[in-house]
Amino acid sequence: MITSTIAGFSVAIALIAVIGAQNAFVLRQGLHREHLVPVIVTCAVSDALLISAGIAGLGAAVTGHPTALTVLRWGGAAFLLGYAAIAAWRAVRPGTLTASARRPGTLRAAILMCLAFTYLNPHVYLDTVLLLGAIAHQYPDPWFFGAGAALASAAWFTALGAGAHRLAPVLARPLAWRILDGTVAALMTAVAGSLVAG
Repeated sequence: MITSTIAGFSVAIALIAVIGAQNAFVLRQGLHREHLVPVIVTCAVSDALLISAGIAGLGAAVTGHPTALTVLRWGGAAFLLGYAAIAAWRAVRPGTLTASARRPGTLRAAILMCLAFTYLNPHVYLDTVLLLGAIAHQYPDPWFFGAGAALASAAWFTALGAGAHRLAPVLARPLAWRILDGTVAALMTAVAGSLVAG
């Protein structure tokens, strides 16, 4: 039981703790201290649901339907390219790169963006539903593995959002925002390219 939970935590944190659209969004919300708790809760609950679905067998069902995988791949690539374009646009517009210049968004908009970054990203399904779902069943207590993975997700998003304000002095400079948004744009374009390439 404890072994399965620790394994779930370890595997999940390795998958989650990479720069991606969802993590970049949580970081940005944390830097602006804007609707941070609802965003963190949305990310953590979504991951817990997806991990549970994978353990319950949705991963095998999706894998058995190539059309569903194709739709996920192309739809996800289009979404990631759209986000890359937005990040690139922010990187070339210095007037929008300082925290003080950014107009606060609504809670509804923040949650909708968070849900889009979560459910329109095919890598989320690959990581949580397919991969974690498959690995969980290699342990005697797959649901404890899932609990550990869900705990890792909640801990990561909490640390990312809550710790973002420590980076505020550095990221208050337009150059730092240029670098961050430029990096996110490049990474999202690369990920979208890898999805299209199959």
